[in-house]
Amino acid sequence: MQIHLPNEWQPRAYQLPLWEALQNGAKRACAVWHRRAGKDLTVLNYIAWCSQQRVGTYWHVAPTYKQGRQIIWQGMRGDGRRFLDAFPGWRNPGPNNFVTRVRDDEMTLWLANGSTFQVIGGEDVDRLVGPNPVGVALTEYPIQDANFWEYIRPILMENGGWMVAIFTPRGRNHGYKLYKMAKDNPDWFCQVLTVEDTEKISRESLDPIPVLSEDIEVERKAGMDENLIRQEFYCSFDAPLEGSYYGDLVSRIEKLGQIGRIPPEPEKRVITAWDIGVGDVNSIVFAQQIGAEVRIIDYYQNHSQGLDHYIKVLHERPYVYKEHLAPHDIKVREYASGGRSRLEIAKDLGIHFRVVRKLALDDGIQATRALIPKCWFNDATTETLVQALREYTKEKDGMGEFRNKPKHDWTSHPCDALRTLAVGLRPDRRREPMVLAPKLAIV
Repeated sequence: MQIHLPNEWQPRAYQLPLWEALQNGAKRACAVWHRRAGKDLTVLNYIAWCSQQRVGTYWHVAPTYKQGRQIIWQGMRGDGRRFLDAFPGWRNPGPNNFVTRVRDDEMTLWLANGSTFQVIGGEDVDRLVGPNPVGVALTEYPIQDANFWEYIRPILMENGGWMVAIFTPRGRNHGYKLYKMAKDNPDWFCQVLTVEDTEKISRESLDPIPVLSEDIEVERKAGMDENLIRQEFYCSFDAPLEGSYYGDLVSRIEKLGQIGRIPPEPEKRVITAWDIGVGDVNSIVFAQQIGAEVRIIDYYQNHSQGLDHYIKVLHERPYVYKEHLAPHDIKVREYASGGRSRLEIAKDLGIHFRVVRKLALDDGIQATRALIPKCWFNDATTETLVQALREYTKEKDGMGEFRNKPKHDWTSHPCDALRTLAVGLRPDRRREPMVLAPKLAIV
């Protein structure tokens, strides 16, 4: 059996730096390429080639199992061929073929030399127990669970495996952090390709141009959001996400210098605002009112902890508190707590919450939008909160249209805590004397 790899595909000139870096032994790579630049196809063909150099398990990881099936397993090239054609003869597997077995339900190929290739979703890290991949491609990395890379990092370090993250930007989240680290790290290959880059390189090499300027203009005239154009085609990490509730405001205050080193005022009392969770995430925003400014000096979140844990956190912070704001659901009585509400439990533990007004969700979001321009964020302690504000977006329906409701994901809890602050904050009209915070007997 004579096989030539890559199979009926050759890297274009702008794809060659990544291709050659991987072939020459690069173990870590970050490729920030614009939409339709051929990210997945390039890496998929490298996996097929690499599978013959080293026998092992290879993963192509999408944010979710469903996306993995749509984008990669069922993915189509521009010429109508399937992405999986990177593996010769996958449609007709057999004991004497390059691909010996295919499982569609598990999105897995078994190869004649003993290697396996699998498309997986990164949404449930805890289920991935046992496999020991030697090569991993992380597609759309910024919208994957950031814990996935942390999960596989020690595995690849131990077995000398490789990882390549391929994506277009999604704001300044963990994808941005990875890119910032990689571009200054000599042990990483790092590349950014905008449509301007690929057009220039393609013209010089006489390759087909993946996206022309005229193509973008057609999308613009068809109503494509300008921020989305900057993100998808010009690889902007600063463009607010499509459907974002607060992204434009965060970008604006960042340009004004309102995100940076904002230390607490020692003599000013602190307000906390909560999103209450027990089995879910519990989030706390720490704020000070300094005249017309609202300084967000700290942020904390955890999950699967009782109220005593969070109240202990309050008293471990070096703050004197003015009041604690909670959403209306703190009044809900729970069977597991003997029919008592978390409001009552907190009072017994020495914390008296003021329950903020119950507003319609749209009204609460508008209150938050009105608050953000007044806010100054201490970036050293509120990075998670600021990133959540950038990425808090509307939910999409099955047709890809935005609904008038937020998508429930990791951003919901920090944004809900700031919404509690926005709804409950009162004007700072008087100078209040500094008082000592009560000490609690919590160990």
